[in-house]
Amino acid sequence: MRLLILWITLTVSSIPAMSQSGGGQKKNAASKVASASTMKAPAAKGTASVAKLDEALHLLFEDPQLKHALVGLYIKDATTGKIIKDINAQMGFAPASCQKVFVSTAALDILGEDFQYQTRIGSDGPVREGTLQGNLYVICSGDPSLGSWRYEGAKPDQVMAAIHGILQKAGVTHISGNILLDDHQFTLQPVPGGWVWEDLGNYYGAGAQGLNWHENQYDLDLQPGAKAGDTARILGTRPGLEGDTLLNGILTGPKGSPDESNIYFPPLSHVGYTSGTIPAGTTTFTVAGSLPDPGKIFGAELLRQCKGWNIQVDGRVMSNLDYLKSNQPFPTYTNVWGSIPSPALDSLVYWFLKKSINLYGEALVRTLSLQKNQIGSTEKGVTIVRDFWTKNGIDPTALHIQDGSGLSPQNRVTPFALVQVLEFAKSRPWFPAFYDALPLIDGITMKSGSIGGVRAYAGYGGGKDGKKYSFAFIINNYDGSGAEVQHKMWKVLDQLKP
Repeated sequence: MRLLILWITLTVSSIPAMSQSGGGQKKNAASKVASASTMKAPAAKGTASVAKLDEALHLLFEDPQLKHALVGLYIKDATTGKIIKDINAQMGFAPASCQKVFVSTAALDILGEDFQYQTRIGSDGPVREGTLQGNLYVICSGDPSLGSWRYEGAKPDQVMAAIHGILQKAGVTHISGNILLDDHQFTLQPVPGGWVWEDLGNYYGAGAQGLNWHENQYDLDLQPGAKAGDTARILGTRPGLEGDTLLNGILTGPKGSPDESNIYFPPLSHVGYTSGTIPAGTTTFTVAGSLPDPGKIFGAELLRQCKGWNIQVDGRVMSNLDYLKSNQPFPTYTNVWGSIPSPALDSLVYWFLKKSINLYGEALVRTLSLQKNQIGSTEKGVTIVRDFWTKNGIDPTALHIQDGSGLSPQNRVTPFALVQVLEFAKSRPWFPAFYDALPLIDGITMKSGSIGGVRAYAGYGGGKDGKKYSFAFIINNYDGSGAEVQHKMWKVLDQLKP
């Protein structure tokens, strides 16, 4: 049976909300049910800008791509609070990365925009005549920016230089024990439940671990074959995978074809494989994957650096996982020699929203849990986010989230709740940092979201009538190309441009 779209238009005089019962939709005297293919946008009352908005929506709903789609749109006058448009604003939609709006704002308010992660360096023994008589510890905090190329002070060589400086200050030239990666602050399972299998090996499917490194991402360099159908050749990875195996099944596609490659590499695994195609016609083609064990990559690099620093290490690099596998308790450090701080949270949020880095969202919800519960759990962190928004006026049934990034297709939020968050943010001292982090897309300051069958936008617009608006616009279950739907949504949102 064809899916129906509920159309509700609210002007200055508010229309009662649509009630729902079971799987059906009830009508009241003020509402109208219509399919996307036959719906006619009612004539708008008010400004020419709103009239143009209705014209754009009329064209959108007549589009065959939306024949079986679900559409949600909520626009509010940011000055007067009047509702400009309400289409299914109380219905739950998969928001994709627009979910990052909920998580980033909650983190800014709870942790503070100046919050910093600390990666500490310590030991469990004394230093005598240059020899650390015990183990060296890297005490992790789940910092998602450690080893990131985006920040001064966090880049891989800068992190290693900072560790070297700490060891020099402590007078260490010889480590008689192991290098222990104390990464147990987060639960062992790095990815939330509900993530799709084909996402896990790709860069956007990187989960948050106690020790994150290089944004848990690597580049896979490939050489396409001479013609379509030839097997592409793996040239290498950056950084190296340190003994992990990547079985190659990527073929060469026609010249000019899209990148349709995929990497399947489960977290904490040692064997992954690739499939799909990359276009012919280039010498090197690079795709990005998620590191299955970022701690192993970090540890191997630190061991290499120690050799270059002429620091002898008698033992090996071990993590909490190594001790779990041998059913042994993880040792305890007794001294802390120094710390490597992350950039401030407002800087992390900038890239979290600007580049939609899923890892940051997963690290933030786990960090909220760690601060409150002494363990970084996705489930507990998500509960903290939901409780925060409940206390700040959002109906808890409007926010069903499974992760911190929006990658799970099981997430459901309402356009109404998204606009509530946008309005709340404007009243907070950290709002300038949040607003600055929102991307400028098609000339509008807004966060975008996209997963299979989902396109979403939420942000702030300024209409041709000179008014300012807060809005959320989500489409689920469209047909065909997501890029085409995206541009059709932009034609509607163009009416919110100054």
